[in-house]
Amino acid sequence: MAQIIDGEAEITVSGQPFHLRQGEMIIMPANEPHALTPFKMLLTMIRS
Repeated sequence: MAQIIDGEAEITVSGQPFHLRQGEMIIMPANEPHALTPFKMLLTMIRS
């Protein structure tokens, strides 16, 4: 899970783009391709 702390981000998960702003979050599934542009975020990794 990535939470945007400052700025805006264009995050692509499995080919689908998402535009996120400060305070928003997204779940990025393990082993799925993703691309991140420069911004500040809090990344929380949950393992089961």
